[in-house]
Amino acid sequence: MSQKTYALLLAAMICSAAVAKEEKSRWSWTDIGIAAAGGVVAVAVAPVALGAAGFTSAGIAAGSLAAQMMSSAAIANGGGVALGGVVAALQSAGTGIAVYKTAAAGAAATYAAKKYLEGDE
Repeated sequence: MSQKTYALLLAAMICSAAVAKEEKSRWSWTDIGIAAAGGVVAVAVAPVALGAAGFTSAGIAAGSLAAQMMSSAAIANGGGVALGGVVAALQSAGTGIAVYKTAAAGAAATYAAKKYLEGDE
């Protein structure tokens, strides 16, 4: 299956789990819609933002913010970029590999922001 299919399945599972337990939790259809919209926006915006920062599908662009981050990470780690570190994760997302992770992170961040702004921590 493609990554888009996995992302859609993940979103469907989150929505169905939230609705099934609506009586015990405080999820509503509005919350689910807002979280889903955040996931869609994150998937649409992340490649543009990461590409502008220098995290491209061809690798890290020379002279970019991404190159500066990679250099700093390499110096801090004694010459190599840490596996699973911030730079590695952003590069992975910049190549489009982590579409479902981007969607999940966007949905979670949007929902958390909504709850914070409502004062419902």
